[in-house]
Amino acid sequence: MTQEAPGTASTGLPPRSPPRKRPRTRAPPQAAASASASTTMTGSEVPPPHNAPPNVNSEVHRFSIQPVNRFRGASATIKRPRQVAHFSYDDNHEYRADESGISYYVPPPMGVDLKEGFETFKHHQDKEDPHLDSLLRALMEEQAAESEIKADFITWRGMMTKIMIAPFDNFAEFGMFATLYNGTIYIEEDFPSRAADIAAEANRPPPRYQPHPDQQSHEMMTYWGYKFEQLALIPTRPDRTSPQEIEKHQRGIVSNAAQHCSIVHTSFGPHSLILGGEVDGLLAPKPTNPDEPIPWVELKTSEELPPPSHQQHRDVLKFERKLLKFWAQSFLLGVPKITVGFRSKAGILRGLQTFNTHEIPGMVRRGTNCWDGNVCINFAAEFLGWLKGVVVDEGVWSVVLRKKSGVVEVKRIGDGTGGVVSEEFKVWKGRGEGKDK
Repeated sequence: MTQEAPGTASTGLPPRSPPRKRPRTRAPPQAAASASASTTMTGSEVPPPHNAPPNVNSEVHRFSIQPVNRFRGASATIKRPRQVAHFSYDDNHEYRADESGISYYVPPPMGVDLKEGFETFKHHQDKEDPHLDSLLRALMEEQAAESEIKADFITWRGMMTKIMIAPFDNFAEFGMFATLYNGTIYIEEDFPSRAADIAAEANRPPPRYQPHPDQQSHEMMTYWGYKFEQLALIPTRPDRTSPQEIEKHQRGIVSNAAQHCSIVHTSFGPHSLILGGEVDGLLAPKPTNPDEPIPWVELKTSEELPPPSHQQHRDVLKFERKLLKFWAQSFLLGVPKITVGFRSKAGILRGLQTFNTHEIPGMVRRGTNCWDGNVCINFAAEFLGWLKGVVVDEGVWSVVLRKKSGVVEVKRIGDGTGGVVSEEFKVWKGRGEGKDK
Protein backbone atom coordinates (compact mmCIF):
# COMPACT_ATOMS: atom_id res chain seq x y z
CA MET A 1 0.00 0.00 0.00
CA THR A 2 1.26 3.52 -0.63
CA GLN A 3 0.86 6.57 1.50
CA GLU A 4 2.50 9.96 1.38
CA ALA A 5 2.85 12.38 4.22
CA PRO A 6 4.57 15.74 4.50
CA GLY A 7 7.47 14.10 6.27
CA THR A 8 8.26 11.94 3.26
CA ALA A 9 7.28 14.04 0.28
CA SER A 10 8.51 17.54 -0.48
CA THR A 11 6.10 20.38 -1.11
CA GLY A 12 8.84 22.44 -2.69
CA LEU A 13 8.05 25.35 -0.38
CA PRO A 14 10.38 27.59 1.64
CA PRO A 15 10.75 26.42 5.26
CA ARG A 16 8.27 27.70 7.83
CA SER A 17 10.71 27.26 10.69
CA PRO A 18 14.43 28.00 11.17
CA PRO A 19 16.42 26.08 8.56
CA ARG A 20 18.08 22.88 9.56
CA LYS A 21 21.49 21.67 8.60
CA ARG A 22 21.77 19.42 5.59
CA PRO A 23 20.36 15.99 6.54
CA ARG A 24 22.87 13.33 7.46
CA THR A 25 23.18 10.31 5.23
CA ARG A 26 24.05 8.15 8.20
CA ALA A 27 22.33 7.23 11.42
CA PRO A 28 22.53 9.58 14.45
CA PRO A 29 25.78 9.28 16.43
CA GLN A 30 24.42 9.59 19.96
CA ALA A 31 24.99 5.94 20.73
CA ALA A 32 28.48 5.81 19.25
CA ALA A 33 30.06 6.54 22.60
CA SER A 34 28.86 3.19 23.84
CA ALA A 35 31.71 0.75 24.10
CA SER A 36 29.57 -2.23 23.20
CA ALA A 37 26.56 -3.01 21.03
CA SER A 38 24.32 -3.91 23.93
CA THR A 39 24.16 -3.03 27.60
CA THR A 40 21.88 -3.44 30.57
CA MET A 41 20.55 -0.68 32.82
CA THR A 42 17.99 -0.27 35.54
CA GLY A 43 14.34 -0.34 34.57
CA SER A 44 13.54 3.04 36.12
CA GLU A 45 15.31 4.93 33.33
CA VAL A 46 12.78 4.10 30.60
CA PRO A 47 9.08 4.97 30.99
CA PRO A 48 6.56 2.37 29.79
CA PRO A 49 4.57 2.97 26.56
CA HIS A 50 1.07 4.47 26.67
CA ASN A 51 -1.43 2.16 28.34
CA ALA A 52 1.16 -0.59 28.67
CA PRO A 53 0.61 -3.49 31.05
CA PRO A 54 1.50 -2.81 34.70
CA ASN A 55 5.17 -2.10 35.26
CA VAL A 56 7.34 -5.07 36.14
CA ASN A 57 10.63 -4.37 37.88
CA SER A 58 13.33 -5.50 35.47
CA GLU A 59 16.42 -4.20 33.78
CA VAL A 60 16.49 -2.42 30.45
CA HIS A 61 18.47 -4.14 27.70
CA ARG A 62 19.99 -1.79 25.13
CA PHE A 63 21.10 -2.48 21.56
CA SER A 64 23.16 0.27 19.95
CA ILE A 65 22.68 0.98 16.26
CA GLN A 66 26.02 2.76 16.07
CA PRO A 67 28.58 2.28 14.72
CA VAL A 68 26.91 0.96 11.58
CA ASN A 69 30.28 0.03 10.09
CA ARG A 70 30.22 -3.17 12.12
CA PHE A 71 27.34 -4.34 9.90
CA ARG A 72 29.12 -3.72 6.59
CA GLY A 73 30.31 -6.45 4.27
CA ALA A 74 28.53 -9.31 2.55
CA SER A 75 24.96 -9.73 3.72
CA ALA A 76 23.77 -12.51 5.96
CA THR A 77 22.25 -15.48 4.17
CA ILE A 78 18.65 -14.76 3.20
CA LYS A 79 16.00 -17.34 2.41
CA ARG A 80 13.73 -16.22 -0.42
CA PRO A 81 10.28 -15.37 1.00
CA ARG A 82 7.80 -18.13 0.18
CA GLN A 83 4.08 -17.61 0.65
CA VAL A 84 2.61 -20.01 3.21
CA ALA A 85 -0.81 -18.41 3.77
CA HIS A 86 -2.95 -15.46 2.74
CA PHE A 87 -6.20 -13.68 3.56
CA SER A 88 -8.27 -10.71 2.48
CA TYR A 89 -10.22 -7.86 4.01
CA ASP A 90 -13.52 -6.93 2.32
CA ASP A 91 -15.00 -3.47 1.73
CA ASN A 92 -15.94 -3.32 5.41
CA HIS A 93 -12.47 -4.48 6.45
CA GLU A 94 -13.87 -7.80 7.60
CA TYR A 95 -11.56 -10.83 7.50
CA ARG A 96 -12.05 -13.30 4.64
CA ALA A 97 -10.09 -16.53 4.19
CA ASP A 98 -9.82 -16.16 0.42
CA GLU A 99 -8.24 -14.20 -2.44
CA SER A 100 -11.15 -11.81 -2.93
CA GLY A 101 -8.94 -8.84 -2.05
CA ILE A 102 -6.43 -9.45 -4.84
CA SER A 103 -6.11 -6.65 -7.39
CA TYR A 104 -4.44 -6.49 -10.80
CA TYR A 105 -2.25 -3.73 -12.18
CA VAL A 106 -3.29 -1.57 -15.13
CA PRO A 107 -1.34 1.46 -16.37
CA PRO A 108 -3.01 4.54 -14.86
CA PRO A 109 -3.88 7.54 -17.04
CA MET A 110 -1.44 10.44 -16.92
CA GLY A 111 -2.42 13.98 -16.03
CA VAL A 112 -5.01 12.92 -13.45
CA ASP A 113 -5.46 15.18 -10.43
CA LEU A 114 -4.84 12.93 -7.43
CA LYS A 115 -6.98 15.26 -5.31
CA GLU A 116 -10.13 14.14 -7.13
CA GLY A 117 -12.59 12.34 -4.86
CA PHE A 118 -10.98 13.42 -1.60
CA GLU A 119 -14.33 14.57 -0.21
CA THR A 120 -15.82 11.06 -0.50
CA PHE A 121 -12.73 9.12 0.64
CA LYS A 122 -13.60 6.18 2.91
CA HIS A 123 -10.59 6.02 5.18
CA HIS A 124 -10.45 2.94 7.39
CA GLN A 125 -8.48 3.22 10.63
CA ASP A 126 -8.35 0.53 13.29
CA LYS A 127 -10.29 1.66 16.35
CA GLU A 128 -9.33 -1.40 18.35
CA ASP A 129 -5.96 -3.10 18.67
CA PRO A 130 -5.78 -5.70 15.86
CA HIS A 131 -2.79 -7.45 17.45
CA LEU A 132 -1.65 -10.34 15.23
CA ASP A 133 -5.13 -11.85 15.13
CA SER A 134 -5.68 -11.94 11.35
CA LEU A 135 -2.18 -13.24 10.66
CA LEU A 136 -2.52 -16.03 13.24
CA ARG A 137 -6.03 -16.89 12.06
CA ALA A 138 -4.78 -17.32 8.50
CA LEU A 139 -1.96 -19.56 9.70
CA MET A 140 -4.44 -21.74 11.59
CA GLU A 141 -6.73 -22.10 8.58
CA GLU A 142 -3.94 -22.67 6.06
CA GLN A 143 -2.06 -25.20 8.15
CA ALA A 144 -5.09 -27.13 9.41
CA ALA A 145 -4.48 -29.89 6.85
CA GLU A 146 -0.72 -29.48 6.60
CA SER A 147 2.27 -29.71 8.89
CA GLU A 148 2.86 -26.57 10.90
CA ILE A 149 5.64 -24.26 9.75
CA LYS A 150 7.95 -23.32 12.61
CA ALA A 151 9.59 -19.91 12.99
CA ASP A 152 11.71 -18.04 15.50
CA PHE A 153 9.67 -14.86 14.96
CA ILE A 154 6.13 -14.10 13.81
CA THR A 155 5.19 -10.49 13.10
CA TRP A 156 3.81 -8.03 10.56
CA ARG A 157 6.02 -6.89 7.71
CA GLY A 158 5.75 -3.31 8.99
CA MET A 159 7.59 -4.16 12.20
CA MET A 160 10.50 -5.73 10.34
CA THR A 161 10.62 -2.80 7.93
CA LYS A 162 11.13 -0.40 10.84
CA ILE A 163 13.90 -2.56 12.22
CA MET A 164 15.65 -2.99 8.86
CA ILE A 165 15.80 0.69 7.93
CA ALA A 166 16.79 1.99 11.39
CA PRO A 167 20.54 2.28 10.60
CA PHE A 168 19.88 4.86 7.87
CA ASP A 169 16.62 6.52 8.90
CA ASN A 170 17.65 9.68 10.73
CA PHE A 171 14.19 10.05 12.25
CA ALA A 172 13.59 6.38 12.99
CA GLU A 173 11.42 5.62 15.99
CA PHE A 174 9.16 2.73 16.89
CA GLY A 175 7.33 1.09 19.73
CA MET A 176 6.55 -2.63 19.74
CA PHE A 177 5.52 -5.39 22.12
CA ALA A 178 7.12 -8.83 22.06
CA THR A 179 6.25 -12.05 23.82
CA LEU A 180 7.73 -15.54 23.85
CA TYR A 181 5.24 -18.37 23.39
CA ASN A 182 6.13 -22.01 22.69
CA GLY A 183 9.61 -21.11 21.48
CA THR A 184 8.51 -18.37 19.07
CA ILE A 185 8.79 -14.62 19.65
CA TYR A 186 5.66 -12.76 18.51
CA ILE A 187 6.08 -9.03 17.81
CA GLU A 188 3.32 -6.48 17.30
CA GLU A 189 2.97 -2.71 17.14
CA ASP A 190 2.46 -0.70 20.32
CA PHE A 191 -1.05 0.19 19.20
CA PRO A 192 -2.03 2.25 22.30
CA SER A 193 0.92 4.59 21.77
CA ARG A 194 0.16 5.01 18.07
CA ALA A 195 -3.52 5.70 18.81
CA ALA A 196 -2.49 8.31 21.38
CA ASP A 197 -0.17 9.97 18.85
CA ILE A 198 -2.95 10.08 16.23
CA ALA A 199 -5.35 11.62 18.75
CA ALA A 200 -2.77 14.22 19.78
CA GLU A 201 -2.15 15.12 16.14
CA ALA A 202 -5.89 15.51 15.52
CA ASN A 203 -6.21 17.84 18.51
CA ARG A 204 -3.19 19.94 17.64
CA PRO A 205 -4.15 23.60 17.04
CA PRO A 206 -3.72 24.93 13.49
CA PRO A 207 -0.49 26.78 12.68
CA ARG A 208 -0.44 30.50 13.36
CA TYR A 209 1.05 31.34 9.99
CA GLN A 210 -0.97 31.39 6.79
CA PRO A 211 -0.22 28.22 4.78
CA HIS A 212 1.10 28.64 1.25
CA PRO A 213 -1.65 28.02 -1.34
CA ASP A 214 0.30 25.05 -2.75
CA GLN A 215 0.95 23.46 0.64
CA GLN A 216 -1.06 20.27 1.08
CA SER A 217 -2.43 18.84 4.30
CA HIS A 218 -1.26 15.56 5.78
CA GLU A 219 -4.66 14.04 5.00
CA MET A 220 -4.54 15.16 1.37
CA MET A 221 -1.05 13.80 0.77
CA THR A 222 -2.06 10.49 2.35
CA TYR A 223 -5.05 10.39 0.02
CA TRP A 224 -2.87 10.84 -3.05
CA GLY A 225 -1.34 7.41 -2.49
CA TYR A 226 -4.73 5.72 -2.22
CA LYS A 227 -6.01 7.58 -5.27
CA PHE A 228 -3.01 6.34 -7.25
CA GLU A 229 -3.88 2.79 -6.23
CA GLN A 230 -7.47 3.33 -7.37
CA LEU A 231 -6.18 4.36 -10.80
CA ALA A 232 -3.65 1.53 -11.14
CA LEU A 233 -5.48 -1.46 -9.63
CA ILE A 234 -8.65 -3.27 -10.66
CA PRO A 235 -10.33 -6.27 -8.96
CA THR A 236 -10.42 -8.44 -12.10
CA ARG A 237 -7.83 -9.62 -14.61
CA PRO A 238 -7.17 -6.89 -17.22
CA ASP A 239 -7.44 -9.36 -20.11
CA ARG A 240 -10.97 -10.17 -18.96
CA THR A 241 -12.06 -6.60 -18.21
CA SER A 242 -13.38 -4.11 -20.76
CA PRO A 243 -11.91 -0.59 -21.01
CA GLN A 244 -15.29 0.78 -19.93
CA GLU A 245 -15.25 -1.28 -16.73
CA ILE A 246 -11.69 -0.21 -15.99
CA GLU A 247 -12.59 3.46 -16.44
CA LYS A 248 -15.66 3.08 -14.24
CA HIS A 249 -13.56 1.56 -11.48
CA GLN A 250 -10.98 4.35 -11.74
CA ARG A 251 -13.74 6.93 -11.23
CA GLY A 252 -15.17 5.10 -8.21
CA ILE A 253 -15.05 6.10 -4.55
CA VAL A 254 -11.61 5.61 -3.03
CA SER A 255 -11.40 3.34 0.01
CA ASN A 256 -8.54 1.63 1.81
CA ALA A 257 -10.73 -0.97 3.58
CA ALA A 258 -10.37 -3.84 1.09
CA GLN A 259 -6.93 -5.45 1.09
CA HIS A 260 -5.11 -8.67 0.35
CA CYS A 261 -2.37 -9.88 2.67
CA SER A 262 0.39 -12.34 1.91
CA ILE A 263 2.07 -14.34 4.67
CA VAL A 264 5.57 -15.58 3.91
CA HIS A 265 8.23 -17.77 5.51
CA THR A 266 11.76 -16.39 5.25
CA SER A 267 14.98 -16.13 7.22
CA PHE A 268 17.76 -13.68 8.10
CA GLY A 269 20.87 -15.71 8.74
CA PRO A 270 19.91 -18.44 11.23
CA HIS A 271 16.71 -16.68 12.29
CA SER A 272 13.48 -17.88 10.65
CA LEU A 273 10.49 -15.56 10.35
CA ILE A 274 6.84 -15.63 9.35
CA LEU A 275 5.81 -12.19 8.09
CA GLY A 276 2.40 -10.92 7.03
CA GLY A 277 1.73 -7.79 5.03
CA GLU A 278 -0.54 -6.16 2.48
CA VAL A 279 0.30 -6.66 -1.19
CA ASP A 280 -0.99 -4.12 -3.68
CA GLY A 281 -1.57 -6.12 -6.84
CA LEU A 282 -0.48 -8.65 -9.44
CA LEU A 283 1.26 -7.98 -12.74
CA ALA A 284 0.12 -11.40 -14.00
CA PRO A 285 -1.93 -14.31 -12.66
CA LYS A 286 -0.46 -16.20 -9.71
CA PRO A 287 1.56 -19.27 -10.78
CA THR A 288 0.07 -22.65 -10.02
CA ASN A 289 3.40 -23.90 -8.67
CA PRO A 290 3.65 -22.62 -5.07
CA ASP A 291 7.46 -22.64 -5.29
CA GLU A 292 7.49 -20.05 -8.09
CA PRO A 293 7.74 -16.34 -7.17
CA ILE A 294 4.44 -14.47 -7.25
CA PRO A 295 4.45 -11.44 -9.62
CA TRP A 296 3.31 -8.87 -7.05
CA VAL A 297 3.81 -5.17 -7.65
CA GLU A 298 4.08 -2.50 -4.96
CA LEU A 299 2.70 0.96 -5.76
CA LYS A 300 4.25 4.16 -4.45
CA THR A 301 3.98 7.87 -5.16
CA SER A 302 6.70 10.49 -5.03
CA GLU A 303 7.25 14.07 -6.11
CA GLU A 304 8.60 14.26 -9.64
CA LEU A 305 12.31 14.95 -10.05
CA PRO A 306 13.50 17.96 -12.05
CA PRO A 307 14.81 17.26 -15.56
CA PRO A 308 18.33 15.75 -15.49
CA SER A 309 19.87 19.03 -16.63
CA HIS A 310 18.35 20.81 -13.62
CA GLN A 311 18.73 18.11 -10.99
CA GLN A 312 20.79 18.88 -7.93
CA HIS A 313 22.33 16.42 -5.50
CA ARG A 314 19.66 17.12 -2.89
CA ASP A 315 16.89 16.19 -5.37
CA VAL A 316 18.36 12.76 -6.02
CA LEU A 317 19.31 12.31 -2.36
CA LYS A 318 15.75 12.91 -1.20
CA PHE A 319 14.34 10.36 -3.65
CA GLU A 320 16.97 7.73 -2.93
CA ARG A 321 16.29 8.13 0.78
CA LYS A 322 12.65 7.27 0.05
CA LEU A 323 13.77 4.22 -1.89
CA LEU A 324 15.11 2.74 1.36
CA LYS A 325 11.64 2.09 2.75
CA PHE A 326 10.25 1.20 -0.69
CA TRP A 327 12.94 -1.46 -1.06
CA ALA A 328 12.72 -2.88 2.46
CA GLN A 329 8.93 -3.30 2.34
CA SER A 330 9.04 -5.19 -0.94
CA PHE A 331 12.20 -7.16 -0.15
CA LEU A 332 10.67 -8.62 3.02
CA LEU A 333 7.62 -10.09 1.26
CA GLY A 334 9.40 -11.04 -1.95
CA VAL A 335 7.63 -8.41 -4.09
CA PRO A 336 9.75 -8.22 -7.27
CA LYS A 337 8.55 -4.92 -8.76
CA ILE A 338 7.86 -1.41 -7.45
CA THR A 339 6.00 1.08 -9.65
CA VAL A 340 6.37 4.71 -8.63
CA GLY A 341 3.88 7.32 -9.75
CA PHE A 342 5.60 10.69 -10.01
CA ARG A 343 3.34 13.64 -9.29
CA SER A 344 3.66 17.41 -9.26
CA LYS A 345 3.67 19.47 -6.07
CA ALA A 346 -0.04 20.05 -6.65
CA GLY A 347 -0.78 16.33 -6.96
CA ILE A 348 -1.00 15.90 -10.75
CA LEU A 349 0.20 12.48 -11.93
CA ARG A 350 3.06 13.14 -14.36
CA GLY A 351 4.87 9.86 -14.97
CA LEU A 352 5.62 6.28 -14.01
CA GLN A 353 8.76 4.27 -13.41
CA THR A 354 9.04 0.61 -12.45
CA PHE A 355 12.00 -0.62 -10.42
CA ASN A 356 13.22 -4.16 -9.89
CA THR A 357 13.36 -4.53 -6.12
CA HIS A 358 16.64 -6.46 -6.09
CA GLU A 359 18.36 -3.78 -8.21
CA ILE A 360 17.55 -0.81 -5.96
CA PRO A 361 20.46 -1.19 -3.47
CA GLY A 362 22.96 -1.25 -6.33
CA MET A 363 21.34 1.79 -7.93
CA VAL A 364 21.66 3.74 -4.69
CA ARG A 365 25.25 2.57 -4.18
CA ARG A 366 26.14 3.95 -7.61
CA GLY A 367 24.19 7.14 -6.89
CA THR A 368 24.23 9.03 -3.61
CA ASN A 369 25.27 5.97 -1.56
CA CYS A 370 23.02 7.23 1.25
CA TRP A 371 22.20 3.72 2.47
CA ASP A 372 23.49 0.18 2.15
CA GLY A 373 21.14 -2.78 1.77
CA ASN A 374 23.70 -5.24 3.16
CA VAL A 375 24.01 -3.15 6.31
CA CYS A 376 20.23 -3.21 6.73
CA ILE A 377 20.14 -7.01 6.37
CA ASN A 378 23.10 -7.60 8.68
CA PHE A 379 21.74 -5.19 11.28
CA ALA A 380 18.37 -6.94 11.25
CA ALA A 381 20.00 -10.37 11.56
CA GLU A 382 22.20 -9.31 14.46
CA PHE A 383 19.36 -7.52 16.22
CA LEU A 384 17.08 -10.55 15.94
CA GLY A 385 19.79 -12.76 17.41
CA TRP A 386 20.29 -10.32 20.26
CA LEU A 387 16.54 -10.13 20.88
CA LYS A 388 16.35 -13.92 21.09
CA GLY A 389 18.94 -13.74 23.85
CA VAL A 390 16.91 -11.15 25.77
CA VAL A 391 13.33 -12.39 25.44
CA VAL A 392 13.97 -15.78 27.01
CA ASP A 393 11.13 -15.84 29.54
CA GLU A 394 7.36 -15.47 29.42
CA GLY A 395 5.83 -12.02 29.71
CA VAL A 396 5.30 -8.92 27.60
CA TRP A 397 8.37 -6.96 26.56
CA SER A 398 8.49 -3.42 25.17
CA VAL A 399 10.81 -2.83 22.22
CA VAL A 400 11.39 0.90 21.79
CA LEU A 401 13.55 3.11 19.59
CA ARG A 402 13.20 6.80 20.40
CA LYS A 403 13.83 9.40 17.72
CA LYS A 404 17.52 10.29 17.38
CA SER A 405 18.49 8.05 20.31
CA GLY A 406 20.32 5.46 18.22
CA VAL A 407 19.53 2.79 20.81
CA VAL A 408 16.80 0.13 20.91
CA GLU A 409 15.63 -0.49 24.48
CA VAL A 410 13.94 -3.73 25.53
CA LYS A 411 12.29 -4.20 28.91
CA ARG A 412 9.88 -6.71 30.43
CA ILE A 413 6.71 -4.81 31.37
CA GLY A 414 4.05 -7.42 32.10
CA ASP A 415 3.01 -11.02 32.55
CA GLY A 416 1.33 -13.42 30.14
CA THR A 417 1.19 -12.60 26.45
CA GLY A 418 -0.77 -9.34 26.70
CA GLY A 419 -3.10 -10.20 23.83
CA VAL A 420 -0.20 -10.41 21.38
CA VAL A 421 -1.03 -14.10 20.88
CA SER A 422 -4.77 -14.74 20.63
CA GLU A 423 -6.43 -17.28 22.91
CA GLU A 424 -7.82 -19.02 19.83
CA PHE A 425 -4.31 -19.51 18.49
CA LYS A 426 -3.10 -20.86 21.84
CA VAL A 427 -5.87 -23.47 21.84
CA TRP A 428 -4.99 -24.44 18.28
CA LYS A 429 -1.30 -24.75 19.15
CA GLY A 430 -2.20 -26.90 22.14
CA ARG A 431 -4.21 -29.28 19.99
CA GLY A 432 -1.34 -29.58 17.56
CA GLU A 433 1.06 -30.44 20.35
CA GLY A 434 -1.35 -33.10 21.57
CA LYS A 435 -1.39 -34.70 18.13
CA ASP A 436 2.39 -34.68 17.96
CA LYS A 437 2.55 -36.51 21.26
